[in-house]
Amino acid sequence: MASQSSRGKELELGDAPGTRATLVLGKPTFKTVTEDISSIAEGKPTPKYLLGLMFAVSILCLLVGSLAKLVYSGVGVWGLDNTVFWAWDITGFVFWIGIGHAGTLISAILFLFRQKWRTSINRAAEAMTIFAVMAAGIYPAFHVGRVWVLYWVFPFPNQMSMWPNFKSPLLWDVFAVSTYATVSILFWYVGLVPDLATLRDRAKTKLRYTILGIFSLGWRGSHRAWLHYEKAYLIFAGLSTPLVLSVHTVVSFDFATSVIPGWHATIFPPYFVAGAIFSGFAMVITLMVVARKVLSLEHMITIRHLENMCKIILATGSMVGYAYAIEFFIAWYGGVEYEGFAFKNRAFGPYAWAYWSMVTCNVIIPQLFWSRKVRTSIPAMFVLSIVVNIGMWFERFVIIVTSLHRDYLPSSWTYFVPSMWDILLFIGTFGLFLTMFLLFCKFLPVIATSEVKGVMPQANPHPDHGDHHEEEHDDSESDDAHGEEAHAHG
Repeated sequence: MASQSSRGKELELGDAPGTRATLVLGKPTFKTVTEDISSIAEGKPTPKYLLGLMFAVSILCLLVGSLAKLVYSGVGVWGLDNTVFWAWDITGFVFWIGIGHAGTLISAILFLFRQKWRTSINRAAEAMTIFAVMAAGIYPAFHVGRVWVLYWVFPFPNQMSMWPNFKSPLLWDVFAVSTYATVSILFWYVGLVPDLATLRDRAKTKLRYTILGIFSLGWRGSHRAWLHYEKAYLIFAGLSTPLVLSVHTVVSFDFATSVIPGWHATIFPPYFVAGAIFSGFAMVITLMVVARKVLSLEHMITIRHLENMCKIILATGSMVGYAYAIEFFIAWYGGVEYEGFAFKNRAFGPYAWAYWSMVTCNVIIPQLFWSRKVRTSIPAMFVLSIVVNIGMWFERFVIIVTSLHRDYLPSSWTYFVPSMWDILLFIGTFGLFLTMFLLFCKFLPVIATSEVKGVMPQANPHPDHGDHHEEEHDDSESDDAHGEEAHAHG
């Protein structure tokens, strides 16, 4: 029994010569795949799930309370001052926008490159994108102070002839993030339609059947419906692909288009995009490691899926480390005194502890993923994924605060310390994110059923000739023997 389990582990990891790790473990049928995924949404919530949901909602209450205090008293409750006029608010915004990038990359770019290993994780990653954008949207909405006039950021005819400044990258953020959110939601919903129809057909109450019937858009699984579905999915993948690059590029323009030393850098767009994918995949690993265990989906979300994501983290982490080095090189090579001071201040000034925490978490520790033992160890990748996102939060904090707290006038130098409301608001956004993700896991299919079936051997009408080579060889030998015997009788 032990040898069989070890052999199964070997095959899962792809250790057998000439083989690649399978995407769905065991020998499930189409029916069992449907049953395994649908039963999560159809069954009653377990005590563990309810406990996790209560914990997430309690953190969400911190968000509600801190936002109420913010609206009542104003942004003065944050730890901002005249020198450090941006801090945890914009740090949180950039952090959450980055978290959402992995979902779009897995769903769109890997789909266009026909990477089959995306099938078990794309649905949850897409949902994570939407929830991360929701958390990110809180910061620009409430940091304006007067939330009730937030609509002024949108260009619309009005009696005062007041228009937003189209030259401001902050307005570009409004368009970029709103477009990103819209396309992500539509992309996610289109992929859900076939699975919603499956849940509709399995519904046991009329109310559930009606609700799922409305959202499944009358899906019947006909040949024509699948053709339209594939075209729509391909179009949305094509639309989403440039958004992976453009959204965080526009976010980086919040800093790169300024003249503040430490921000005015042309490397910011690719640097921010690589960092966003880096942190996004780390969050996907964090959630998937827990989800596959709690929801008993280890046979569909396999070590191969997690190992591939670890490889992407290793690649993007190396890009981020390269960007850190280039920033210092350009500050020296450019010969601008103020730029050089900004980067020396980052590494050796009052916030040196934050800078070196960032370098350790984002550059040094992810190098452990060069080891296959680490990439295939569930506890190791879980801890490292959390460390990566801690480092990515420090990156945004370092970029923003260390570039502001010491400006051209030494008399205005300061040391930023977050207030209680800064901290509670940031923690509260995790409550929103986790609450939405847990509700998604309970009421909607966590895995794209039809896509998982598509990578199973049963879905291939032309199986690999090599799989049946021995069998065909034996058959041919048997035929030859029968032929020789018949010839002898003749």
